[in-house]
Amino acid sequence: MSLSIELNKGQTFPLGASVLTNGVNFAVYAPLAKQLYVCLFDASGHTEVLKLAMNNNEGGIWSLHITPLAMGTLYGYRAEGEYQPKKGLFFNSQKLLIDPYAKDLFGEFTWSERHYGQMPKGTLSTVNNAIDIPKSKVTQLQPYQGKKPGHSWGETVIYECHVKGATARHPSIPSQLQGTYLGLSHPSFIEHLRTLGVTTLELLPVHSFISEQFLTAKGLQNYWGYNTLNFFTPNKDYLVTDEIGEFQQMVTKLHQAGIEVILDVVYNHTAEAGSDGPLLSWRGLNNPGYYRSVNDNPEVYINDTGCGNTLNIDDPFSLKMVLDSLRYWVEIMGVDGFRFDLATILGRTPHGFSQTHSFLQAINQDPVLSQVKLIAEPWDIGPGGYQLGAFPAPWREWNDKYRDVVRRFWQGQHNMLADLAKRLHGSFDLFDHNHRGPLNSINFITSHDGFTLTDLVSYEQKHNEANGEQNRDGHSANYSFNCGVEGFTDDLKVTSMRLQQQKNFLLTLLLSKGVPMLSSGSEMGHSQGGNNNAYCQNNRTSWLAWKDSQRSHSLIRFIDDVLTLRKQHCVFKHSVFLHDSDKRFSVDWYTEQSQAMQESDWHDGSKQFLMYSLRDTQLNTALLIILNASNVAVKCQLPANHDLSVWRLAISSVDQAMVKNTEQFEVAAQSSWVFTANLEDECNGE
Repeated sequence: MSLSIELNKGQTFPLGASVLTNGVNFAVYAPLAKQLYVCLFDASGHTEVLKLAMNNNEGGIWSLHITPLAMGTLYGYRAEGEYQPKKGLFFNSQKLLIDPYAKDLFGEFTWSERHYGQMPKGTLSTVNNAIDIPKSKVTQLQPYQGKKPGHSWGETVIYECHVKGATARHPSIPSQLQGTYLGLSHPSFIEHLRTLGVTTLELLPVHSFISEQFLTAKGLQNYWGYNTLNFFTPNKDYLVTDEIGEFQQMVTKLHQAGIEVILDVVYNHTAEAGSDGPLLSWRGLNNPGYYRSVNDNPEVYINDTGCGNTLNIDDPFSLKMVLDSLRYWVEIMGVDGFRFDLATILGRTPHGFSQTHSFLQAINQDPVLSQVKLIAEPWDIGPGGYQLGAFPAPWREWNDKYRDVVRRFWQGQHNMLADLAKRLHGSFDLFDHNHRGPLNSINFITSHDGFTLTDLVSYEQKHNEANGEQNRDGHSANYSFNCGVEGFTDDLKVTSMRLQQQKNFLLTLLLSKGVPMLSSGSEMGHSQGGNNNAYCQNNRTSWLAWKDSQRSHSLIRFIDDVLTLRKQHCVFKHSVFLHDSDKRFSVDWYTEQSQAMQESDWHDGSKQFLMYSLRDTQLNTALLIILNASNVAVKCQLPANHDLSVWRLAISSVDQAMVKNTEQFEVAAQSSWVFTANLEDECNGE
């Protein structure tokens, strides 16, 4: 690196390292620091060649413009100031800090005592941590230029997957691309998504993340990625050539195939853990601004995440960082939306959750972010943390009540019909009250967190021993069932029933009002051996086990068939709840004798049979769905069809199902059935 450089005060906007025609501008927010430095490193990242004092500006932003300086320069920040934890101050100039706005990182992170601000006995640490921390890297991608698919919520079918786990074992993808961003955009994986009928890929965290120290001590890794190191940089373990532009390439290829990309994002906490955690970035620059602490006790963090710290979204610059990050991933990286982990935190004020929180208002008025897909995980472990149904439009929400009710119904529990009917038709009790519709509900049976679909019907107990926590971690209330045998079996009767029950779940999910979400592997019988918390299993437990003949798996064909039915009926695109006054669509509920359901039927706790029709008077079509969760067959009479043609069996969870007499037939135990009338072409609108 040339030492013949020119230094100028620099600009305060934008934050981070900006490549200009005559050099690089650095800007960082650290209002309580006494001095900030930009530290430049050689190309190896091992040697610090310059430590340059930055200039303090109005508002607490430090800046420096360096000429000449090229793309690819490696750097970090050091901050001088008080180290007084009781005051919430953690300045230590011996700690090299990652730029919160870094767009790229270089080098590996290694856990060591060097990252901590003080020694075990409470004395200030004077050990330099630069050898163990990635360096920020000056880079500047061009804005995304591709055409985005722009699927409406009524058309959307989400497929949640892990970047590595989705393709790490895919036999048709070249080995160097397996488990990478480019693996997800390989034609073989895209063909699989299109065969299923998926419109939208939801990726587990792709922001740079690290494994927690307690995991590495046990020889494990944070596989899921909910431990963010930087909010702007793609996780580089998923790159082939170390060039972050590969993420853009992936998005472009998926968009060209008509597939959207949504990111699971973690703006609720960071990898710096509790107040006794390491100094990696934010804590060493502006701890009181970036993290929430107990009133009058800034040394003690509020831990609404269960991960040691909680991001202080009330601070204007913390809020700005989150919004700037979101816009970066939309405008530069090209993504189509976000699923917000523990989203209740982002709307919590000192007085509790608020629909008018500054974060939610900022999103709503932002011309970029208000136009993308926004999904909340509407709960956390903080006070008033469960807020399903409370987010404002245009937010969508993960609906765990849908998940649990459907699981409990097919598990064979009694007293489920009334709740099941609500969930099947968009959960009006949760969303209608604040002027939202059925498409605000993200319906799912399984996700990355919990049993896989196969394990849901194969295990009644969790088996998380491999996580190293004596099977204490993970949920215990899974509403699962094993069909008679715990775990793997080659008993054909058991395996046949497990397949039938998986089809029951899938049929229910894909023909419910709301937005369906499939977890990866549901279509191919993926099992995690009963592990319902595989967050630290970066191995074959989590990686999908593809086979050369995978495309012929019966569940793949089944999902495709059911989604084809969904697309043929406009009622699933209908954005408002069905009421008696609806001029086009109607829903009717029947007993097994084809009589209208009465109040007493809904409250008969022993009933495990539900039959209902969905009619479209404009297209003169109808759909009849029958769900029998009981362990005995039920004699059933189909309802009269009035001016429509006869009912025709469209699909069933029972293999080779046939119905010769639609006036009277036997609905097999633990089975689901769909009949259609006057079905023609795919619905093209409402």
